[in-house]
Parts: sequence; structure tokens; C-alpha cells
Amino acid sequence: MDSDRPGRAAPDAGGGRTRRARAPFRTVAALAMDGVSAFALGGISGGFAYCAQPGLPRFEVVVCAEVPGMVRTDLGLPLRVTHGLDTLAEADLIIVLPSCRAAPRPSPAVSAALRAAYRREAIIVAFSAGAYLLADARLLDGRRATTHWSLIDGFAARFPQVSVVPEALYVDEGRLITGAGGAACLDVCMHLLRREHGAAVANAVAREMVAAPHRDGDQAQYRDRPVPAEGERSLTPVIDWLLANLDRPVSIGELAGRALMSERTFNRRFKAVTGTTPYSWLLTRRLERAAELLESTELSVEEVARQVGYNTAAVFRQQFTKRHGVAPRVYRRKFRQK
Repeated sequence: MDSDRPGRAAPDAGGGRTRRARAPFRTVAALAMDGVSAFALGGISGGFAYCAQPGLPRFEVVVCAEVPGMVRTDLGLPLRVTHGLDTLAEADLIIVLPSCRAAPRPSPAVSAALRAAYRREAIIVAFSAGAYLLADARLLDGRRATTHWSLIDGFAARFPQVSVVPEALYVDEGRLITGAGGAACLDVCMHLLRREHGAAVANAVAREMVAAPHRDGDQAQYRDRPVPAEGERSLTPVIDWLLANLDRPVSIGELAGRALMSERTFNRRFKAVTGTTPYSWLLTRRLERAAELLESTELSVEEVARQVGYNTAAVFRQQFTKRHGVAPRVYRRKFRQK
């Protein structure tokens, strides 16, 4: 698979919108509606709490509600919330948590608060049914978005002005990110840490949480038939070899041969195990490694491109910019300033 092959923009490319330079987020407001998912709340709070170790950025995480007081979780447990919608006026990152309500309708006050937060350039994330709140506030008009697979049809019918991506794990449109079910909160957490604070921070938090440091947003939300354990084991040596040889040009035929499979079987098995194609998987790994090298070394952009398998620096710059929203030199300067 030649890295100079043109590729489409990834979900985290910001939807074609140029990102403005701003400080990485530090304050986080989690908006809890009635019936809020306890799992998602714990995942978000835990993810940013793990950053409270030496050398990592510190985050202030606050849970808020439309009206401060007792909020019921989906487990039936009461949650005392002391902060109201005024918290959304100050947070760098706002997370609309999913709830057990299938198709919630926000009040005018919630919609107005979300629109005001977006106007002042806050990042806003919503999972599952939480995406309804962003769509009702007209923030997703003309944009791509996703939600839990069981809500896709109803969401698309109610919001025809939104370009629904039905199987995506999450969709990154720059300062608006929508995700699937509650478990996707961990994936988006890792994605945001990597995008805003760098690969080193995301990898360190993932190690502490024993979580995957990155899963592609276009990975399928679920699989109808679980992959047999022996299928995953048969690909492990190939995946390990790929990670150790990101600078080498490879072909599907070579990878299939290493797995002792036909190309057709290898492609099918690889997608079943990883949720994406071999090309997309390798492209993501190469660009992730490039980001780490730009953050942690003084290598030239040309040498970084060579070490992650690109024949020309020009194509590397193009694909890196699509994935990260900024050119390699700008990315390096951004994280050096931090």
C-alpha cells in the first residue's frame, strides 16, 4: 500500500473548515439531562481525572444541569448537581452526555446556551441521544453527524438538514463532535486529548486507563458477528510487523502472504478485526507516528515523512493536514509552544 496514494479527508479533518489557533481546552463542562448515562459520566470524568499525574495537563471537570438540584441517572441513582447553564458560558469544552430518553427535546434555554457557547468558540461534544440537542439548536445544519445506531433512522428523519453518517463511531467537524453510544465517550476523550494536547498526553492517559489510545471515527459502531479469537490471533503478527515497519512500502499481497491467507480473505478478516480497511488502518498509524515524531524530535518534515513510509514530503504534508487540520510545521510549533 503506497502512502502516496491520495485519500479522502478523515472524520477528524474538521469537515473542511480551517481551525483557528486557540489554546487547548482545560475546563470541561458535562451537561447532564434527566436519565443521564452513568457510564458516560464516569468515562468522561475518569478520562480527564487520569491527567492529574506529573507532566500532564490538569483539567477542571464540572457537571452541570439546566436547573441545579437532583438529576436521575439511567441507573435510577440520584445525582446532586450544583452548577447550572451559566457553566456553559465559561467552559472550553462542553460535553452533552447521553440519557435514557430516545429523542429528547431541549428547552429554549439549553439551545440558546449551546449556541452561545459555539459562537464564543467552545468545543461541543454530544453522544448518542445528546446529538439531538445539538441538532435542535441548529448547530449541525449542513454538517456531518452521527448518533447511536438504534437512533439513526429517527434522527435522520427529524433533522433532514444534517448529513448523517450512520455507522461511524464518532464524527469530528472541528468544534462540533458527535459520537455513538456511551462507550464512544472514551474514544472521543482519547481523540480530543490527541488532537488538542498531543500524542504523548493521549498515550499516557490511555496507559493509565488501560484503554485504546486511538480508534478511528469511521470505525463501525458494532459487528453483527463477533470475530473468533483465533481470527484475531492470526492477524497479530502481521499487525505487529506493520507497526515495526511503518517506513516500508507494503502491498495487500505481501500482508496476506504473511497471514497465510488469500488477499480476499485477508481484507475481510482485517476489517472484521479492526473495523476498517488495511489501507485506512495503516494511514492512521503512519500519521499518528508522524505526529509523535513532530512533537518529540527535531527531525525535518522530509525525514519524518520518510520514516512513516511516504515517498514524497508533499503528499505527506497534504494527508497530515487533512488528518490534523494544520500543516506539519504548524503542528510542531503548536505543541512546542505548549
